[in-house]
Amino acid sequence: MTKKERAKIVQRILNKLFPNPQIPLKHSDPYTLLIAVLLSAQCTDARVNLVTPKLFAKASTPEEMVKLTIPEIQEIIRTCGLSTAKSRAIWKLSKDLLDRHKGKVPKTFQALEALPGVGHKTASVVMTQAFSKPAFPVDTHIHRCAHRWGLSRGKNVVETERDLKRLFPRSSWNKLHLQMIYFARKYCPARGHDEKRCQICKLLIINS
Repeated sequence: MTKKERAKIVQRILNKLFPNPQIPLKHSDPYTLLIAVLLSAQCTDARVNLVTPKLFAKASTPEEMVKLTIPEIQEIIRTCGLSTAKSRAIWKLSKDLLDRHKGKVPKTFQALEALPGVGHKTASVVMTQAFSKPAFPVDTHIHRCAHRWGLSRGKNVVETERDLKRLFPRSSWNKLHLQMIYFARKYCPARGHDEKRCQICKLLIINS
């Protein structure tokens, strides 16, 4: 079976199981999404969703955020992990948005990735979810599944992203990355995975 054939099977199953996936991070605009995605690094979405209401109640705009001190931000987000680095990045990127972008989240990869604490994956999520720009954010869940399903042999998320973009229609990227994450968490976990019970793994093994 070719990678293209595998991709069609994967997409068919994902469309059936998760026809309208929604981003799991609670947010109200591009800025709050950016902060939530930044906080999600090495932290569960559930934990981020417990923390952000407290943070956004105090500061939901760059103008409000820079009025807080970095230690104040850190105290609110400490349970997300990496709170020292994240609190500094949140304050500094908020200052950058005010100084360089009139307080607005920029709509280009180059500008987003120039912000403190914002890497390619974070920028990709913001581009796709806030601005509906084609992007394929690849996290550890997607990286794992892409390998298991024979869609990529990428050694890192950058290579996996490149491979997946070649396999799937550009118009499906924004939806597909969420579908893969939801499927990975529910049916194709890193630990305790039974490929004979996983709908995609089982089918690909049978047809390989």
